[in-house]
Amino acid sequence: MAITDWPEDQRPRERLIKNGAAALSDAELLAVFLRVGVKGKSAVDLGRDMLSRFGSLSGLFSASIKDFSAMHGLGDAKYAQLHAVLELAKRAISEELQSGTGLSSPQAVKRYLQLMIGNKPYESFAVLFLDVKNRLIASEELFRGTLSHASVYPREVVKAALQHNAAAIILAHNHPSGSTEPSQADIALTQKLKQALSLVDVSVLDHFIVANPHVYSFAEHGQI
Repeated sequence: MAITDWPEDQRPRERLIKNGAAALSDAELLAVFLRVGVKGKSAVDLGRDMLSRFGSLSGLFSASIKDFSAMHGLGDAKYAQLHAVLELAKRAISEELQSGTGLSSPQAVKRYLQLMIGNKPYESFAVLFLDVKNRLIASEELFRGTLSHASVYPREVVKAALQHNAAAIILAHNHPSGSTEPSQADIALTQKLKQALSLVDVSVLDHFIVANPHVYSFAEHGQI
C-alpha cells in the first residue's frame, strides 16, 4: 500500500509536521527524504531496506556512491541529495560554534563531530581550533588511518594550532569499531598533546571519542 493510501495521522511527513522529526523512526525519516518508494514497496519499506542493507544510519552515510546507487530505488541523485543534507547540517552547527554560542552546549559540539568524523570507515583524528572567546576558527582532519589506528604527531598538531592562531583547541577522533571507551593510548596521547600545546599557550578544552550514535567526552569524565 502506498503511503498516500495510509490514514493521514500515520503518514511520516504529516506526523513530522505535527509532532516533530524526533517522533519518527529512522526508516520513517528516510521515507520523508526519499518521498517515494519503488514498485511493491512504500518509501518506509525502502527506508527499512536501506537500514538493513547498510546496517545502520552511520553505515548508510558512509557508503560509497557505488554501493549506495547499486540499491534498487536509489541512485546518484539521491546520493547527492543525502550528502547535501548532511553538509548543510554540519554547516549550520558550524555557524553556532563560530558565533561562540555552540560551545556553551556540549551537545552542539558532539553533533558537529558526529557529522564530521562519526561516519568515516577509518580512524580519523580531527581538531577544532578556537579563538580567545572559544569561537570556532576552523576544523581539520589532521590524521587518518586504518579501521583501528591513526598515527598522531604532536608536532603537527602544535604547528596547525599556531597557523590558525588558536587560543584553544578541541581534540576528537572516531572509533569505527563502535566503542567509545578510551584506550590507555588515547589517554596517554591526550596528556602528551596537552603538555606540548601548553608550551605555546594553547589550551586543550576537551577530547571527544565518536562512535555514532555515542560520543565520549574526556572533560565530562574528569580526564583532561
